[in-house]
Amino acid sequence: MKLKRVFAAVTAFATCAALAGCGATAAVSESAVESVAESTVESAAESAVEAEPATDESADTDAAAEAALRIAGLKGPTTMGLVNLMSDEVASNYNFTMYGAADEIVPLLVKGDLDAAAVPANLAATLYNKTNGAVEVACINTLGVLYIVENGETVNSVEDLKGQTIVTTGKGATPEYVLRYVLSENGIDPDKDVTLEYTSEATEALSKVQAGEANIAMLPQPFVTSALSQVEGLRVALDMNEEWQKVAGSKLVTGVLVVRKDAVENDPEAFAAFMDGYKASVEAANNDVEGTAALCEQYGVVAKAALAQKALPQCNIVFETGDEMKNDLATYFNVLYAADPASVGGSLPADDFYYVG
Repeated sequence: MKLKRVFAAVTAFATCAALAGCGATAAVSESAVESVAESTVESAAESAVEAEPATDESADTDAAAEAALRIAGLKGPTTMGLVNLMSDEVASNYNFTMYGAADEIVPLLVKGDLDAAAVPANLAATLYNKTNGAVEVACINTLGVLYIVENGETVNSVEDLKGQTIVTTGKGATPEYVLRYVLSENGIDPDKDVTLEYTSEATEALSKVQAGEANIAMLPQPFVTSALSQVEGLRVALDMNEEWQKVAGSKLVTGVLVVRKDAVENDPEAFAAFMDGYKASVEAANNDVEGTAALCEQYGVVAKAALAQKALPQCNIVFETGDEMKNDLATYFNVLYAADPASVGGSLPADDFYYVG
């Protein structure tokens, strides 16, 4: 049975405010995920006691709703690859819901109110650890979206950052770990050879560049595209995805699709069909940039289609599965774990974290 698509798009924020968080990692603490996980059994039991007997009609409706795969997305690159599937005729088989922040998704996924979600990669690892392996990663959907921008012409390699001040967001989170790793692997001591100045939002980092208080910043897409149009002389100096690959030997990961294992086990064929549709959706995102950009605005993934169209080619939207996915994620998680074990939930995910189809 085809089911009615549910897409609850949240109201778009002001352009810069929305974009500032697009490349950010999950702002969800390890303890928050753990707390939600621990309360799941108790709340589920209470709900069962309070629930009233359903009528035959409502039971049919509920059964139909439960049959649909319930998928959550976040504003920004991690959901860009899904929008073509959202608009496809088979989308009636899925319930798509947009959220403004990862901490809105976590409790719903842990409690089983969602089946799958496009989230930052390290959040997927944390969820795996704090739910005792109840979730797995189905695919990588977004590679690196961090870029070094400069108002000037002095930075043409990582080595050129020595002695410079770099303004960025993400202190104590993956942007910091990525930057420090790339600097260290290029012989630059992050604590002695450069000055790292952290801001709470990308808009604040940009304002420092605009005011002439800083010439170099590390920003995420699609905010970079917006920033380039706002600051005369600003240019992309370094692609952190490329710099990561040079030193790590794998691709830098931003986002993944995480799924509850029970949702896959309940109907493996249905989930496999969804994955086929997702793959086709990502291919469309990379081949039909204009059409995808329009859908990004329609579904509230990016505030404006024009901005999405410019940013999409730099957002590294992919559909990566199998051994390639495992290799890229394992390398990424190893770097994060070495910097701060809590960033991946306290331990590295085991082999059963990786969906094999």
